[in-house]
Amino acid sequence: MTERTATPEGAKAPPSADLAALARGGRINFFGFVLRLAARLPFLFIAGRMYGAEALGRFAYAVLIVEFAAQLATLGLKRGLAQQLAKTDQPHVCVVWDALLVAAIGSAAAMALLASLPQIMFPNSAITGLEWALPITVIALAWSDISLSALAYRHDVGATVRARAVVEPWTISIAAFAWWFISPRDGLIIAYALSMIGALIASMIPFLRSYGVPRGWNPQPGALWTMARRNLPVAAADAVEWGSRRIDIAVLGLFFSPAIVGIYYVAQQVASLPSKLKTSFDPILGPVISRNLAAGDKAAVARQVRQVGFWVIAAQGGVALALGIPGEAVLGLVGAGFVAGTAALGFLLAAEVVAATAAVSEAALIYTARHRNMVISLIMIALEAALAALLIIGMRRLDWPEMWQATGPAIALMLSLAFAAVVKSRLLSRLLGAKVSGWRWPLIWAALAATVVGAAVVRLPEWAELVVGIPAILAAFGAVLWTRGFGPEDRELFRMRKADIEGLPDFEPPTNGDAVPR
Repeated sequence: MTERTATPEGAKAPPSADLAALARGGRINFFGFVLRLAARLPFLFIAGRMYGAEALGRFAYAVLIVEFAAQLATLGLKRGLAQQLAKTDQPHVCVVWDALLVAAIGSAAAMALLASLPQIMFPNSAITGLEWALPITVIALAWSDISLSALAYRHDVGATVRARAVVEPWTISIAAFAWWFISPRDGLIIAYALSMIGALIASMIPFLRSYGVPRGWNPQPGALWTMARRNLPVAAADAVEWGSRRIDIAVLGLFFSPAIVGIYYVAQQVASLPSKLKTSFDPILGPVISRNLAAGDKAAVARQVRQVGFWVIAAQGGVALALGIPGEAVLGLVGAGFVAGTAALGFLLAAEVVAATAAVSEAALIYTARHRNMVISLIMIALEAALAALLIIGMRRLDWPEMWQATGPAIALMLSLAFAAVVKSRLLSRLLGAKVSGWRWPLIWAALAATVVGAAVVRLPEWAELVVGIPAILAAFGAVLWTRGFGPEDRELFRMRKADIEGLPDFEPPTNGDAVPR
């Protein structure tokens, strides 16, 4: 159960500044998640109905390679930047521009490789169109991630919402629709490139307003190399965490046609929506944890991980049930041919719920045990790849239908994430000397209530499953959890007011280009 501060009976315990920061940042970014959901579904509808499964499969594999290159190019600074800023005695504006320079160097190397060998992105299809433009998105992704991380350190999470939940998804949806009339072959790729460039612009404008251009900045190659080397474990953890959600596509590409990959990709995109709820807390959780660790307050870190862990499990569980129970209707929106991915969707949604504990624990482990966290992550992704291949081969030998074979990577993801959740939470609990798991038993009762409502929902017409069923499942889950599982601290996520967040760091840019507490 949630810990409560001793207060006179009937009195409302005031939230701590850290809890207020987490609630405010999570609430703002949850709004961003809703916006992203509203914008992402039109893209899947356009891509599925207009471009088809084969084009989606080709697009999915190419984006996988580009995003992996961008992950490597950031060298872990997407999350490691908060620790750099918390510990440095240098002007923050110089530190963040050092990080951008490191990312630019890494991005240049990745772009040169992909531009010279585009077959890495398109191994199973001819390169005859505008595929050469895709590598430019590497630096756009890397710089956008770092600039948004720098803004999050100053509690500006609104910039992340605008860039990632408004500009990026709506640009790709509108561009994909428009470009289909120009070049159906290249439309998805160009739309993706335009969306990444748009997100970069939306990230850099508030970044420049907040940090500005450094004055007297003197980049030092030795210091830059030290920064990059220090962040290699974090970079590896980031790449592995990202790769765990992409290795299934890579394995599928080795065993199945692009059409099967395209069907699975749509299921994966729907299932990945709950994972955005965890990232709703990333921009603010990292800075809060890094500051408490710098102050030596391990108990506070454990409380924050435990609190956010519960919030994430609850949110992901509710969304997973709401999308999974009427899964056929959800995938049918994209196209009748994509309904075959319903089983994979169920396993992928379960994997996201299982992953919540590992993901939130890792937010602290990257600061307290980065090398051990990296090793666990590497073991996890190796386990996932091996299980995925073994399950596909096993089902193929049993002559199971092809789409059932394609669920193998989804099952492997769920099992490997369960392994990581147990190991990472136990490691962090031992390091902090306190419980860190956000699991609470009322989650079971909430899930049962949602399942009962869902059993009635699936009997409705398809349109009613979506319009009536999804809100009804969410309402049933939320009602039980609110009454049986939420304590005063949990409700702060929903009822915080401006007067409740006194003590939160606020920032204003002084004349020297850096920011200081006001």
